[in-house]
Amino acid sequence: MSFRPPAPGTQPPYDAPAYGSTHKRHPKQALLRIGQTLTETSAPRMTEALYPAAANLAKGPGWEAQGERIIVAGRVLDEDGRPLVGAMVEVWQANAAGRYNHERDTHDAPLDANFKGEGRVFTDAEGWYRYTTIRPGAYPWRNHANAWRPVHIHYSLFGQGFAQRLITQMYFPGDPLLPLDPIFNCIPDAAARNRLVAAFDLDVTQPDHALGYRFDIVLRGRDATPMENTP
Repeated sequence: MSFRPPAPGTQPPYDAPAYGSTHKRHPKQALLRIGQTLTETSAPRMTEALYPAAANLAKGPGWEAQGERIIVAGRVLDEDGRPLVGAMVEVWQANAAGRYNHERDTHDAPLDANFKGEGRVFTDAEGWYRYTTIRPGAYPWRNHANAWRPVHIHYSLFGQGFAQRLITQMYFPGDPLLPLDPIFNCIPDAAARNRLVAAFDLDVTQPDHALGYRFDIVLRGRDATPMENTP
């Protein structure tokens, strides 16, 4: 099957003037395509046996994170709507106060000792994934005066090996910071930008426990989800 590249305007540029750090780290010359070896495309296998799933970021044995519990579910599909089976989906995020559990995060919001902010799930035979977490908080990021990141969760999707990795972000509906965020808005096509916004889904919601959101991911083609590292 021939490869269908993303439609023009649906992916962010490497250098986005409003997103300050891209100017310092984007490639200055045209990219070169280098053929992948068998090791890059097939090993190591991203299986749950090697990388155990961690589908509940909000609660574990003897601990429970602070904040609003939410459930996120969706399907990972190719450009023809076929499910990607056994894909490893990793997520990471700030806590409910808008702070990452990382030594380089100097935001003065409180840390939650019971929230590490990272998880891992695998898609099933129909391409579905599902995890429970805490709704993250917004946080300042110093890109410009009074700059705040909208509420978001980072995604990393692996294929058969480390060289087959795509990275994106999931946003939440109704966030007033979205129109002000240069990362979200560096995607020229409005419809493509909106594919990064999850939808509230009552079918995902668990009664008396957590609200639910649906976030589907399309890997390539006309309706591809915008990715941070798409060539």
